[in-house]
Amino acid sequence: MAEKLKITLVKSPIGAIPKHKKTVEALGLKKVNKTVEMPDNAAVRGMIQKVRHLVKVEEI
Repeated sequence: MAEKLKITLVKSPIGAIPKHKKTVEALGLKKVNKTVEMPDNAAVRGMIQKVRHLVKVEEI
């Protein structure tokens, strides 16, 4: 596994179910095309898995 993950919001969560909206917000993503760096661990991977249709992930 990589040390960090670069997560970019590529699709708006406006039409998503509330649980997915909260997950995107918990990842620190507020606007489309904004990027955050998060540690690569099981918790973050699980959050990404829930909203994989809204985000793009790159390993750093």
